[in-house]
Amino acid sequence: MTIGVLKEPAHETRVSLLAEAIATLTKKGITVMVESGAGEKAFCSNSDYEKAGARIKSRHEVAESSDITLSIHQPSPSEINTLKSKVIIGVFQPLFNVDEMKSWAVSGVTAFSLDMLPRTTRAQAMDVLSSQANIAGYKAVLTAANSYGRYFPMFMTAAGSIAPAKLLILGAGVAGLQAIATAKRLGAVVEVFDTRPAVKEEVMSLGAKFVEVEGAADASKAGGYAVEQSEDFLQRQKARIAESIAKSDIVITTAQIPGKKAPILITEEMIQAMRNGSVIIDLAAATGGNTPVTKNNETINYNGVTIIGNSSLQSTMPSDASKLYGKNVLNFLQLIITKEGEINLNWEDDLVKGSCVTHGGEIVHERLK
Repeated sequence: MTIGVLKEPAHETRVSLLAEAIATLTKKGITVMVESGAGEKAFCSNSDYEKAGARIKSRHEVAESSDITLSIHQPSPSEINTLKSKVIIGVFQPLFNVDEMKSWAVSGVTAFSLDMLPRTTRAQAMDVLSSQANIAGYKAVLTAANSYGRYFPMFMTAAGSIAPAKLLILGAGVAGLQAIATAKRLGAVVEVFDTRPAVKEEVMSLGAKFVEVEGAADASKAGGYAVEQSEDFLQRQKARIAESIAKSDIVITTAQIPGKKAPILITEEMIQAMRNGSVIIDLAAATGGNTPVTKNNETINYNGVTIIGNSSLQSTMPSDASKLYGKNVLNFLQLIITKEGEINLNWEDDLVKGSCVTHGGEIVHERLK
């Protein structure tokens, strides 16, 4: 059997597998082909891959010869036809790319999208959303610190005292929790808002204050995502967030709802209430953003407030991001590859079934149907 690793689009710095992960596959007798230059932006050269036992090939050769193809982003439509009746694994956001998934199904591709994995305890070792969000939360704070024109920590000097930065985090998922830890290490005073009361203990254990609004809809089965709330709750939430934002120097937003536009948590009126020089880091920018003025992959100045829309901060740390992503992929491959190195798609496995989007000429994921 052959596994192929494709080079990602120009904007992406990560790669599905680094050289260090190749040995795990070759020990099973699996041939690994890597597109030339696939790991360059993640500091993994062609020679590194070759030393690990991989073969360096052209993109066409990798796509044509591989039984399983690894590509974080979606290959082009013409390449999908090359992958007919084969397996492809990546993070394809099928809920936002329904038409493409339909065409993939027609092409006969068996596609596994790891962002669709059921978020269970057993799936944690292959949870790409969590491994990448952890990096994004860390980098969001560093990006904010770099963009903010004042100190994060409190300083008492002979020239006078500097008050600590006040930081508000909207969403205490994996990214939010890492952002709390990083911000506290830098000396900021941190407040956190989340609709899930269950995360209060985690937030407080990291040294942040938890902002509570009672009456939130149950999000315990949403896999760490936000859920839609009642109008009454939204009004109370808006008032409470507005109160916190008015005294915040930095705001980091992380709230997303699978398959839907990100909820607007920060209104234009709230932004106008922030003081000049404040910074908003919007990690939900790719799905519309948590502010009405966020622009994905852009930094804008709105009424003296810097708003950075970036849903790909994990790509600013390509080596570690690729390492963690690759480990997630290897753990998933163990579910569909036998000890002898052959493909075995066990549809009785909830993780295999739950992450499969297209198979046998049709869309098979219940949610996507």
